[in-house]
Amino acid sequence: MIVCRIACVCFIAFLTAKAVSANAQGTNLPNILLICIDDLRPELGCYGGPADISPNIDQFAKAAARFTNHFVAVPTCGASRYALLTGQSPYRSGFTAGNEAFSQLQKQGQIIPPTMPSILKERGYHTIAIGKISHTPDGRLFEYDGSGDGRHEIPDAWDELATPIGDWSQNPWGNFFAYANGHHREDGQGHADLMQFAVDTDDDLPDGQMANAAVQKLHELADSTQPFFMAVGFYKPHLPFVATRQDWQAVQDWEVNLSNGDKMSSVHFHRSGEFFRYEFPFPKARPLPNDSRRQGILAYWSCVRYVDRQVGKVLASLQQAGLDEQTSVILWSDHGWFLGEGQLWGKHAPLELALRSPLLIRPAGQQEGRRIDQVVESIDVLPTVLEMANIAETGSHVATDGRSVLPLISGETTNSDAGLAISYWKNAISIRTGQYRLVTTVDSVKQDGGSLSTARNFELYDVKATDGVSKNIADQHPAIVKQLRNKIIDRHRHLGSPRTQESR
Repeated sequence: MIVCRIACVCFIAFLTAKAVSANAQGTNLPNILLICIDDLRPELGCYGGPADISPNIDQFAKAAARFTNHFVAVPTCGASRYALLTGQSPYRSGFTAGNEAFSQLQKQGQIIPPTMPSILKERGYHTIAIGKISHTPDGRLFEYDGSGDGRHEIPDAWDELATPIGDWSQNPWGNFFAYANGHHREDGQGHADLMQFAVDTDDDLPDGQMANAAVQKLHELADSTQPFFMAVGFYKPHLPFVATRQDWQAVQDWEVNLSNGDKMSSVHFHRSGEFFRYEFPFPKARPLPNDSRRQGILAYWSCVRYVDRQVGKVLASLQQAGLDEQTSVILWSDHGWFLGEGQLWGKHAPLELALRSPLLIRPAGQQEGRRIDQVVESIDVLPTVLEMANIAETGSHVATDGRSVLPLISGETTNSDAGLAISYWKNAISIRTGQYRLVTTVDSVKQDGGSLSTARNFELYDVKATDGVSKNIADQHPAIVKQLRNKIIDRHRHLGSPRTQESR
């Protein structure tokens, strides 16, 4: 395995309609289930989090490959999901921030590159989306206020968009920002509570309804001879923190680590606007005092506990429908989240806690779990899926910039010092190796990424020795800064010139 990762270009052979039909009926292609969870940092029992927070995901981890050093491409929902679904580095695509990558390309009349669902659909898979997979809550283009024509966010990708809307109007963003009893943040009635734990059953909230829809769909698919790709995108623990009453009550006595509360010195510190826009049940102070910070963390944990239960329902139904042995399952989150560390709340920073997220992969038929410490990236997921689906790497030009992690899952020797991940946030570039994270800022990723000629504001963190946010050691280790800077340049050289807005 090459330590310094290079771009991997996968050439996908798109089949004729006749071949697709024959292949769908007559091969042993695995079904693929992708579970996306919004804003979930590795706050899970199997990652060292609270012991009782995620019993269902923890059980799944016993038979899955658990990647302890997985990093997303961009610390925001839309751009991170664009990188996952296209396998493209933000350096290549140009999407280093924002949530409108797919819709932006459509508005400009640009060609959207092949995506995970569109490639699998072409291969003969039946594709179903439930919940938030790309960026919008149900795969259709609507604004927060409900305006829009509802066209598919990713054209020609999904055979079915099957997200239930429930009581939150026909605006899918009402579903995403839901409170109890049909209220939501965008309903114009002033609902903006940071947290609410008012319902008694899972089905009173959107994630519970989406889990039920996924369960029903899996049982329907059990009778089909066509392989399927189902993606289920749960909303929580994304803000606002809304779950059942039982989830809130369950966490009240849990021990909370309130260290690392001093303000970070990073230039990437921000005002946590996504968090502080809500109405708090305690004084809105900056920084939050420890008792208030504890309440915020418990609210987040309540949502993790709630969404874990929904994941458990989907995985249980996979087994009940007799699909377990023939289905590969991937569980992924679009980025991490700060819970007051360094006085930051949320994502939107090119730093460790915003970029690290869970990744668990169980290939069809795998029975034993495996811990993998090697650094991997979200852009590795698409080439992994393509290898699972036995898609040939010859034919028309569909570029992915990651590499399949199936060799790691199958037993190739790994270690935490191997591999690297490069992430982006606006004009910041962040590289992570097994031991260090280097963050730098440039005038323009598009123009300066190849040489880093305008690189400045170097921040170096030893993530093995600290939490990755509290101690910048760049001045003490210029040789390491130079070495990691050169790794960024090498990666960009392999990727080629970044695509400008005009050339996309």
